[in-house]
Amino acid sequence: MSCRSSYLTCAGREIHFTEWGPPAGPTVIAWHGLARTGRDMDELAGHLSARFRVICPDTLGRGLSQWSPDPGNEYQLSFYARLAAELFEQLGIERAHWVGTSMGGALGIVGAGGLVEPRLQGRIQSLVLNDSAPRLAAAAVERIRSYAGNPPAFDTMRELEAFYRQVYRPFGWLSDAQWRRLAQTSARRLPDGRVTPHYDPAMVRQFIDHPADYELWDHYDAIDVPVLCLRGAESDLVLPDATAEMLRRGPGSRGLVRVVEVPGCGHAPALNVPAQLELVSAFLEQHEGR
Repeated sequence: MSCRSSYLTCAGREIHFTEWGPPAGPTVIAWHGLARTGRDMDELAGHLSARFRVICPDTLGRGLSQWSPDPGNEYQLSFYARLAAELFEQLGIERAHWVGTSMGGALGIVGAGGLVEPRLQGRIQSLVLNDSAPRLAAAAVERIRSYAGNPPAFDTMRELEAFYRQVYRPFGWLSDAQWRRLAQTSARRLPDGRVTPHYDPAMVRQFIDHPADYELWDHYDAIDVPVLCLRGAESDLVLPDATAEMLRRGPGSRGLVRVVEVPGCGHAPALNVPAQLELVSAFLEQHEGR
């Protein structure tokens, strides 16, 4: 099933999203990672679209969404939660499942916890965290910050694709067609004609101006919905001690959390192969109607 591309003004900023599946179906919000776009969710959205309405936003400063005129204040999880709450309201979404990769998972934790954006309280009915946790490994955060804050530029799309194949090798297996689409949906032309990743480099200010933004245990402890955490078996960002703690506290202490290690992946599984897609869809089906 093909997607529909749309724009809304949320918190005064233009946000782009794609929408898949039946408009009247149960809703899934699929939110991408830090330096990525909503098009990363194409395979997952296509897989779910026979049953679910799937909304895949581009975060502020990424993809086709507006860049922030106030980077120091708006590139942070609390503002993204405000965007998400207004997206829910404008699209008439009463409740939705949330699937988030990396940053998108952190945003799901903040939204489901309800501590900073009351409009999301009780509206997230289940949560899939794709290599995301309330505590991230500091060395890996610094690695991501270093490359995300200084995106390279290339003369050709083939060079950009080769860069993506190297830096996102931890995503796991992608077909040649999927790598090509990833590059094409993640590229923008600079004034000199070269191509570079399609995001605002200032979004890395999140780590400078809000250094504790990804310390999320208080938000996690407030969650009272089922959680599926997919940890890339080779991830250097989400370490086993973090997922073990997730099972001991908050929703984990109430038996609401399941952790699955995804073989052949680091940070973060691409959610593009049958085994990964079935893990997500089975979890959503299990908790639809909850």
